[in-house]
Amino acid sequence: MNELNRRAFLQATGTAMAAAPFAKAATSAQSPRWRKAFMLGGRTSGPILPTFQMLKEAGFEGVELISPNKLDRDEVLKARDETGLVIHGVSGGVHWAKPLSDPDPEVVEEGLKAIRQEVLDCKAYGGTTVLVVPAVVTPKVSHRQAYERSQAAIRQLVPMAQEHSMFLAIEEVWNRFLLSAPEFARYVDEFQSSWVKAYFDVGNVVEFGYPQEWVHELGPRIAKIHIKEYTKKDRFNPKLGDGKEIDWPAVRQALIDVDYRGWITAEVGLGDLAAMRDVVARMDQVLGPF
Repeated sequence: MNELNRRAFLQATGTAMAAAPFAKAATSAQSPRWRKAFMLGGRTSGPILPTFQMLKEAGFEGVELISPNKLDRDEVLKARDETGLVIHGVSGGVHWAKPLSDPDPEVVEEGLKAIRQEVLDCKAYGGTTVLVVPAVVTPKVSHRQAYERSQAAIRQLVPMAQEHSMFLAIEEVWNRFLLSAPEFARYVDEFQSSWVKAYFDVGNVVEFGYPQEWVHELGPRIAKIHIKEYTKKDRFNPKLGDGKEIDWPAVRQALIDVDYRGWITAEVGLGDLAAMRDVVARMDQVLGPF
């Protein structure tokens, strides 16, 4: 390559390399970063199609169901297909009553049995995550015991999760367990499995810290996001955007910083069509246009 051609080549490749980050940014800005979903926490039986139709009309793209449940699977799949709503995952229905940290092995086995059913249900629905509350600390179950017992139990589930390409998404809740972001990250990392992730709930950590810090700490470990409002006075009762304790712009920026892309699910009360449209609008309000 002569000198003239070499200079032209270097100039062209240098320009392309300089422009690459901006092209990537432009592409990211054009494609939706997050998708809105609603958690149907109270629906474990009965006709589901009317609810799916309402949520779709309100502006949601997906739903999260409780499992195990008494819903007719064929009816659920029909409602999914008719409305186009994505059932992106399921949340465990018995993890409080049958915690994996219980000192009774029979209780733990019942909890494991329920999660195995959740994996199968979620697979049938076409979802990707099973939300798992890993443990409950009580006067009779220490934090260390909860830590060790729950990890031992969840390790039994990892082969099944891998077999079905299903993420076991650990959620931080008001269970006196995993009360700091670094501890939560370490807990997930110690499984040394790509099938064990974090299900981060913005509202659940406000009593103990700042959600944006947790997002930065958990980073790529985050599989899904729950959002709801929280204030120390009224707990989870305020509507999205009406509280004063969550710095929503900081949460939004943290999610962008860690490049989270995926489902953001509103964990709020189910209402009529007007109420659900209001939830969709409030999701845009607190996190910016999706």
